Amino acid sequence: MKKMKINTKFFAVLGLISLMFTSCDEGDAVVDNVTANTERGAILRTVELISNELPIGVADGSFMVELEVQSEENGTLVNSVEVHVGFRDNTDEVGPGTDVDQQLFATVDKSTFTTGEFGLPRFTYSATLPEMLAFVGRTEAEITGGDQFEVRFELVLDDGRRFSFAQNSGTLTGSYFSSPFLYTPTVICPIPEGAFTGMYSLVQENDGPLGTTFENGTYEIVATGGTSRAIDVNAYPQFGGFARTFLFELICDSFKIGDVDTGLACVAGGAAVLYGPADTTTTYDINDDSVIVITFKETGGSCGPEVDVTITLTKV
Repeated sequence: MKKMKINTKFFAVLGLISLMFTSCDEGDAVVDNVTANTERGAILRTVELISNELPIGVADGSFMVELEVQSEENGTLVNSVEVHVGFRDNTDEVGPGTDVDQQLFATVDKSTFTTGEFGLPRFTYSATLPEMLAFVGRTEAEITGGDQFEVRFELVLDDGRRFSFAQNSGTLTGSYFSSPFLYTPTVICPIPEGAFTGMYSLVQENDGPLGTTFENGTYEIVATGGTSRAIDVNAYPQFGGFARTFLFELICDSFKIGDVDTGLACVAGGAAVLYGPADTTTTYDINDDSVIVITFKETGGSCGPEVDVTITLTKV
């Protein structure tokens, strides 16, 4: 009687296939379980930052923003939005020179939400300078241009979860979804409409680290905000010229220059040339915009040392 041979290879293959299908089934079950039990967050998207400047002496001057709620079930899980307000004293010479920590300022109930163009809840929130001053215990005499308020929004969901600036994942929600949760409206001194704008003749009074920083010539100053101004200049003509935008702010009698990376360097991978505030701030007369003198610090990066550069702009 012949013995029946067992094809061990066949059963081994069957076993392997069975194991593969079992593993896939179990894997799918795990994925389904994770997906079903994953808690999703919520964001508060900036639809429009309507006003982010707080002019001193203007009773109806306010911070105002339109926001959209995005979460599971089209935002309907959001119960309310809390508004927290704090204060940053950026000018020690005026007022106590101390910051005020954020505290609960107001609560926006979901009953006040409207439906936006994408079917999601929206609301517009505003707070005046006098309201926020009273909340942080300051008067107009104790603030000046450059001081800032902190306005932080916090989403409160029906299940008690909260989402705000601390849960913000930076680039994803802060930039891509335009959901910073935190805004810093700045105190300003009002500028008459049209002041410090128009055509000006620019003269550079001294060399920067590379020689000529901005080519002398006639340029237009344009308003990019209540107190913000911009000039499109031809930078470094001795090297062929580079189109750059020079920005400055008119903050309560003083010019404020923000930090700007020009993106230019003398060697590949070297430190870039930077513009920033000088040690000595130049001032302006709100009633006379015929001549503007601005001093800023130009840092040469890989090209040279730091130099305070002065430009004079004369209205034409």
